Amino acid sequence: MSRLTITLAESRYRALKEAAVQRNKTIGQLIDESLDFFGIKSREQALDLVRRARSDSGLTEEQALTLALKEVTAVRHPS
Repeated sequence: MSRLTITLAESRYRALKEAAVQRNKTIGQLIDESLDFFGIKSREQALDLVRRARSDSGLTEEQALTLALKEVTAVRHPS
C-alpha cells in the first residue's frame, strides 16, 4: 500500500481524527471510504465499470461510442 503526506489545517485534522475515533476507523480508512463515495477509481476499476455497463446495456461497441459522442456533443452545444 502506498503512503501519502498531506497538509491540513489543524482544525480539519482534529475533526478528521475525532471522526475516525467515533467510527472506530483509522484516518486512512476514512479517507479511502470518502474517495469511494466520490467515485474516485483506479483506471482498472473504471474500465471494468465501463465493460459491465456496456455488457448490461446490450449495445455494441460502435453503438456505445456513437451514443457517447452524441451526449458529449449535446453537453458542449446545448440546444
